[in-house]
Amino acid sequence: MSDRSPGPGRAGRFDCLWCGRPWQPGTPDDLEAWARLCPDCLGRAGENAFLRFRLRRALEERAQARQPGRRAARRPDDAGEERAAGSPPGGLLAAAAPPPEEPAALEDWYLRRGRFAAGPVPDAAWAAELDAAVDWLDRLPLAGRIVELRAGIGFWSVLLATRGELTAIDERPGMLEAARARLVAHRLRAHLHPRRLLDEAEGAADAVVLPFVLGSLGPTERPAALERALSWLAPGGRLVVIDVAAAAGDLAVALGGRLSSVEARMAGREIVLATALTR
Repeated sequence: MSDRSPGPGRAGRFDCLWCGRPWQPGTPDDLEAWARLCPDCLGRAGENAFLRFRLRRALEERAQARQPGRRAARRPDDAGEERAAGSPPGGLLAAAAPPPEEPAALEDWYLRRGRFAAGPVPDAAWAAELDAAVDWLDRLPLAGRIVELRAGIGFWSVLLATRGELTAIDERPGMLEAARARLVAHRLRAHLHPRRLLDEAEGAADAVVLPFVLGSLGPTERPAALERALSWLAPGGRLVVIDVAAAAGDLAVALGGRLSSVEARMAGREIVLATALTR
């Protein structure tokens, strides 16, 4: 008999909470095991409020289980062991490819279209993580002058432009044109500057946002990028980082001890969210 309990208490065969289909997860860490949904229903999470809720809850619980130094209230298997195939030490999976450098490709990367599509389940999980990241950013107390470094196609610029005076910076061809089109479509305004990431800061900002910047750089390049981001901030200013999980280690080292009110967490399996204040 299949397990119909709503929680991820067991990793064995279960009946999907939505369609009732029996399903056997491949590993205890599969998203299906956490959500108690079959792959077909997980892939339809964007169309259904209940499925979306189950997916986001599953992502939150699995991310909590992977937080260094923390234990989740529930684990997908009774032994509490993490046996996901290919999981690196620390349990943070960096499955997301680095964002591409061309505007059209970056749009596809965000939306998981074309060569970036990975299948219904992982694509739905990615979309849910992006939603969680947008919600998180929207809840931050941002105001005043906001600088967005390597703003790209303006995916985050639309929200940031509603919170303060936005300066969006990017040196890559076509990126600011795409960001401008997105802002105009939402009847929003921002200062768009074709500057390099490591160019000298101009003026003092109340907040600096790095959207998927560090994960696109090599490990030796990330410290300089963080230093430049901090150089834009006024005393008491807020640094905001949204990135792939590969950048998590560098964030912990760079932010710990240097800034105050440091908050960092995983949105799910692939996206890390961090914010801190300058002293």
